[in-house]
This record gives sequence, structure tokens and C-alpha cells, in this order.
Amino acid sequence: MLQVLRTGEREVEIAIWNTDGSTAEMSGNGTRIAGAWLMARTGAQDVRVLVGPRAVSVRAVGGGTYESEMGEVEVGPRETVGGVGLTTVDVGNPHAVVIGDPNDVTRLGPLLETHPRFPNRTNVQVARVDGPGEVTARVWERGVGETTASGSSAVAVAAATHGDGDVVVHFPGGDLRVHLHGGRAWLTGPAEPVA
Repeated sequence: MLQVLRTGEREVEIAIWNTDGSTAEMSGNGTRIAGAWLMARTGAQDVRVLVGPRAVSVRAVGGGTYESEMGEVEVGPRETVGGVGLTTVDVGNPHAVVIGDPNDVTRLGPLLETHPRFPNRTNVQVARVDGPGEVTARVWERGVGETTASGSSAVAVAAATHGDGDVVVHFPGGDLRVHLHGGRAWLTGPAEPVA
């Protein structure tokens, strides 16, 4: 659940609540949705979304699509946790990216989310590299379980598998585009009102 804490003409502060009642430090999809909501209310074409300690710049790029400047991305060294090879990625929230069969997410997600290596738990992605600039993944979000798509997960998957450049990440819930350059990430995807 996304909660608006404070709003102005070109800036909104939000909090994100997981299904289990815990808070999330970051949400790529949530910040994009909050930015689109504020733009629709004010007519602005670019806004800032504050979530925790991060400020995410969001701009309209046309056709119901928005680009978010997600900020710094930190990719850790490859390691083995609970017998599973993974790469940790910090996108303002923690991620553990496993290269393998995305269908394994329902087995690996619960195992890694609560592993002692991650005292504050972690989001888990199981990803298959389909080719240069293209990845298919499924997501296990901490405090939620499997979700059909995740913006910060798209950034984590792209950073763990490609480094710099443009990457399309295919999720069961739809595609997200990530641009990586110099340790920073930009996320592009849709935001559509549903109610």
C-alpha cells in the first residue's frame, strides 16, 4: 500500500507498506505511480517523489509512460547463501538476484528472504538472461511473497546481469525498461489509473 504523507505542487512524500505491515524503503513502481498521480493533479511534466532517504525524479515521457531516476545502485560480489549462488544489489532496498529458472522463485524466495545472511530480510529475484539487453525474471518481495512485477527488482536484475546499458526486464505482469550508466539507474514503465 502506498500512503501519501505530504504533497506540494512538484513534490510528494510517500510511505510504502508491505502486506505483512512492514515498511519498504523503496518502490520503483510505487514512486512512478506517485509521480504520475502528482503530475495528473498539477499538470507538471516532472516531479520529485520522496521515499525514506531517497528523492526520485519522475518525468512523463508520453503515452502513459514515465521515467524515474532511481539513483545509485550498488552491486555486491557474487556469493553463495544457503547453497544458492546470488548477487546482492542495493537500490535503496535490498535485493538478492539468482541467475536460473524464474520458476524457482517460489522455492528460493522464502528460503533467501529470511536467511540469516539478510537480518532485515531481502527481496529475491530469479532471472534468466535471454540475450544482450533482455532478461526474464520473477520476484519474491519481502513481506509480500511473489508479485507479478517490481520496479526496484527490475533495476536490481538489470544491474546484476548487465552492468551499464539498456535492459528490458520481462515479468509476468509486464515489461519494464532500465537504463544503467555510471552506477545510476533510470526505470521506465507505465502508470495507469485503475480506480
